Amino acid sequence: MTAREPAETRTPPGETRKTQSESRSTPSETRTTTTTASTTARSTRTATLAEIAREAGVSAPTVSKVLNGRADVAPATRTRVEELLRAHGYRRRRAEASRSPLIDLVFHELESAWAMEVIRGVENVARDAGLSVVLSESAGRLTPGRTWADQVAARRPHGVVLVLSGLDESQRALLTSRSIPFVVMDPAGDPGADVPSIGATNWQGGLAATRHLVELGHRRIGAITGPSRMMCSRARIDGYRAALETAGLPVEQDLIRPGDFHHETGYRRGLELLRRPDRPTAVFAGNDLQALGLYEAARELGLRIPEDLSVVGFDDLPVTRLVGPPLTTVRQPLTEMAEAAAKLVLDLAREEGTPTATRVELATSLVVRSSTGEPPAV
Repeated sequence: MTAREPAETRTPPGETRKTQSESRSTPSETRTTTTTASTTARSTRTATLAEIAREAGVSAPTVSKVLNGRADVAPATRTRVEELLRAHGYRRRRAEASRSPLIDLVFHELESAWAMEVIRGVENVARDAGLSVVLSESAGRLTPGRTWADQVAARRPHGVVLVLSGLDESQRALLTSRSIPFVVMDPAGDPGADVPSIGATNWQGGLAATRHLVELGHRRIGAITGPSRMMCSRARIDGYRAALETAGLPVEQDLIRPGDFHHETGYRRGLELLRRPDRPTAVFAGNDLQALGLYEAARELGLRIPEDLSVVGFDDLPVTRLVGPPLTTVRQPLTEMAEAAAKLVLDLAREEGTPTATRVELATSLVVRSSTGEPPAV
């Protein structure tokens, strides 16, 4: 485990913060029961390994191998046993579920300063618990592959934290049958009512960013979104729209450009917006990396920030304090979100009480720096 110091959270001189309301709640866990084939009777008794082995036509040691993620089981046999384990809602007893001193941390992409903030938060909690962190990347997919799930089952970590990712039904059943808890941080889509998740107030953040620009006097405000498949991206742009509509300003679709949360896209979409004869006087970027790409586009076209163009980002990555001019952005508490996700998954592993809610959202806050100002005089 690599030890890293926690991120500095004090407000530097020259910055102001506007904090959104914070909703905190306790995560939830749904306990499974076994349903018999009969349509008239249900049983809460979980089938034993011997009964599952008998139904599958294999030995009890073979079922145990499947549970332990062993590789020396034929694929067809493994599939048959997994289906029966899932059908019977089988879960390993905690006493028999010996754990390795690990937390699995899964990213859909692992290539930016955004990911480093998340890693720092999970490592803070893991270090205090005497655990190490295993990093995985799903190569841009929002659901890890089957091989990953088998590897996790074989490792038997204390739990799994998935970032902007999710699990399909078979993967959930596999981890549940091994008593390996999982939590989704910043879920890309709806994780389901029974899946604990940690997020941020993305809609409030998009609203605050755009309202700040409106209050400065801007009337033509562009936006570069994140991926439409991601719930956080949709929430931010919905907040942008709400701020414009509340102010009585039109939502001009021509001023909204699709993005993917990468620097290069911020640059390309920025050029499209800023080359327009009726270019916007301000732009809300879906995240800080796209905002920095927009900076590059503005410089290339000879536009000054904030004299000619105001820019607001989202995330408050450390680099935003260092660029010129320092970026006004919405702070998403990434390190704190990661810490909350790691603590929650360890609580679920210890079965400390019965959680009553599954969705926790931490507050975002607007951090005003030097990249925003009044629109240029016409």
